[in-house]
Amino acid sequence: MSEELIYHCCPGVAWRGCQETGAYTGSPDDARDGFIHFSALAQVRTSTANHRAGQAGLILLVVAADKLGPALKWEPSRGGQLFPHLYGPLPLDAVVQVIDLPLGADGEHQFPEGYPD
Repeated sequence: MSEELIYHCCPGVAWRGCQETGAYTGSPDDARDGFIHFSALAQVRTSTANHRAGQAGLILLVVAADKLGPALKWEPSRGGQLFPHLYGPLPLDAVVQVIDLPLGADGEHQFPEGYPD
């Protein structure tokens, strides 16, 4: 069985800033909502376009969902789709990859190959 991965887009500076504390606590939007917002693979491009459009300096955190325990809940959100929400800090050891998301000439974030539209 393959590892289930979930995705979180954030400013690179926020990610680098949490390296000393050992956990990422999310954005101001996450704090307001009481959980860290994640997306499944099929949702990540749309979520980034909807909530981070035009923002430079972003990174994509690829996270092993099985390392998050019961604090991870899949809950209905946009259009009734289930989205992963983490009720607590993200432990750094759950992050399996960090990907830069530069802005293209069209102003959209450039994802690596394999990320569906």
